[in-house]
Amino acid sequence: MDKVNQKKSLVALTLKKIYFFCMALIIFISYGCTKYGPNHVKSERSSYNQAIQKTNNEQLILNLVRLKYGDNPLFMEVSNVASQFTLQSNIGLTAKLQTAAKGIFTPDSNVYIEERPTISYSPLHGDSFVKGVLTAVSLKTVVLLFHSGWSIDRIFKVCLQRLNMLKNAPSASGPTPKIAPNTEQFFKAVKFLRAIQIEGGLNLVYRENNGVEELVIKVLDKYKDSTPAKNFARAINASTGKTSYVFSAPSVNSKHSMDIVTRSLLGIMFYLSQGVEVPNKDLEEGKVTITKTVNGDAFDWKDITGSLLLIQSSLNAPDDDELVIFYRNYWFYISDSDLTSKSTFSLLSQVYSLQAGDN
Repeated sequence: MDKVNQKKSLVALTLKKIYFFCMALIIFISYGCTKYGPNHVKSERSSYNQAIQKTNNEQLILNLVRLKYGDNPLFMEVSNVASQFTLQSNIGLTAKLQTAAKGIFTPDSNVYIEERPTISYSPLHGDSFVKGVLTAVSLKTVVLLFHSGWSIDRIFKVCLQRLNMLKNAPSASGPTPKIAPNTEQFFKAVKFLRAIQIEGGLNLVYRENNGVEELVIKVLDKYKDSTPAKNFARAINASTGKTSYVFSAPSVNSKHSMDIVTRSLLGIMFYLSQGVEVPNKDLEEGKVTITKTVNGDAFDWKDITGSLLLIQSSLNAPDDDELVIFYRNYWFYISDSDLTSKSTFSLLSQVYSLQAGDN
């Protein structure tokens, strides 16, 4: 009888321990759901953000290098990122009962988070490619960039290929030209605008006049007779002392506006690809087009893109540069200390997002 009572007591004690163990485990799991879930989402969202940004930058640099070599670019968009997080738990309890013993228990449990990411990529092609990559940047976008804080000379050098009669290397909006373009007068004109902007006397306005898109360069009244303002007016063959200069597409036959021609995203990238430093070996082997001056000498594109962007090349991987890709057996990168190039690259990224991001 005593043995029967002893077994009953042992069973009761066992069930009691199992009950308390299960309750503790439930509390632990519930706490884990509130603790591990948000913390995991916080860390993983940041990781995805950084990874997408890094790969977007790498894609842009890669396509710039491809264009310099005359290779076809490819634009892949991350169209969707879906990640499921599952809180998993395992419960185990081993009991070894012995005669005249209270029981020996070995509980076993663990909680962990399992991630199942699904990432979708969509190449730009067809209508999306035409609209995002081949269509000229709108005048509204140019004005938007200006009001986002970008310097007017950087915007105009990158996005425009003509301002009235001043040309900004329109031949560079496609494959590397064989004859060197002349951008001297265009660069002088935008330098004058930048001087007015620094003084706080410049504004850009987008408007539609009877269905015609117009970009208006406005000079505050107190600066209209300043030296930079007069020099700009003379550069574009306009009257001095004005507070407004109106520009529209060349197709518009208007007496009150001057011509303005913007580049497409692909044209911008062709233009900036001239800032890619090609290894001497590839130059000697004729793997890229060498632009010549009128005298037949090799043209140095740094005279045009040197104030905008430089993508260096090396046989060895750079140590401290984030903007880097490997292509054609060389490393191509933007130096982390080259703030001018990083700024232009950031502008290119914004134009890319505006042009191709919504397609």
